[in-house]
Amino acid sequence: MAELSLPILDLSQLDQGPDAAARFRDDLRAATHDVGFFYLAGTGISPALEARLHKAALDFFALPEADKLAIENVHSPHFRGYTRIGGERTQGEIDWREQIDIGPERQPVEHGPAFNRLIGPNLWPAAQPDLREVVSEWHETLSDVARRLLRAWAEALGAEASYFDEHFGEPSTLIKIVRYPGTHEPEPQQGVGAHKDSGVLTLLWVEPGKGGLQVERDGEWVDAPPVPGAFVVNIGELLEYATGGYLKATNHRVVSPRAPHERISIPFFFNPALDKRLPLIDLPADLAAEATGVTQDPSNPIHALYGENALKSRLRAHPDVAAIHHADLVGAPA
Repeated sequence: MAELSLPILDLSQLDQGPDAAARFRDDLRAATHDVGFFYLAGTGISPALEARLHKAALDFFALPEADKLAIENVHSPHFRGYTRIGGERTQGEIDWREQIDIGPERQPVEHGPAFNRLIGPNLWPAAQPDLREVVSEWHETLSDVARRLLRAWAEALGAEASYFDEHFGEPSTLIKIVRYPGTHEPEPQQGVGAHKDSGVLTLLWVEPGKGGLQVERDGEWVDAPPVPGAFVVNIGELLEYATGGYLKATNHRVVSPRAPHERISIPFFFNPALDKRLPLIDLPADLAAEATGVTQDPSNPIHALYGENALKSRLRAHPDVAAIHHADLVGAPA
């Protein structure tokens, strides 16, 4: 096996005594200070659950087009449901993938700040009633993993283990079930364009044996192939913000597979409640000395209030949904 471009961490070290737990926290801090990405093994998630989710994803994308379009996200003011190939954009360019977006199951909120428009019900395919059950189990299982990671991060950064628990509120989550179809084009195609995630934490499951994910390191794009039994984990802009730039959100992209191959991936985004701000962590002096400040991009400002970051991201990614349901927000300042 070729040398991997990202470090591998083992979450089970947290259960192997104080010394092993301390090593895990040190490795976690280093990986996200230096790279912003790593592989996470030892999560305890059963291969059987992974296989069920993978089969559910394949079954969904094999549905007749009419069944998928019945839950197309243009029907949802909350940006939920199915996105057809070419229906999402990154940096203004079309992404060559299809997907279904699933968030917390909520009643719509008719008042308050604009980001409350993201709150609402999911769109589930009537032709595949078992999808909801397996996705719900996946959501619960990965939420537990995410919380363990955040507690370890807090301690690694000199804060109380409960730091993120106290500031998260009811987490905003998003599961994307994504299919990247193969392409016959001679040049690599944009499965999803280069971007940084807008929140705190992403846990990515990738179909075994399927490459395509690339991470930017020192100005170069390096491959991040799937590792059996491990997730790819990366931090988002809000964790960079909360640490004054000590931890860095990292650009990443997906290159389309060659036809006739395809690729299934399922990212899980774990973020604060929409109405929560992540205050700056008071870093120990030695860490604070290495905090270089938040990356400045005038075209993509980072907001401390998570809901503002999330809404900005969704409006840009799905201009058709924005135009249909949120015309008053289109063209508003970022």
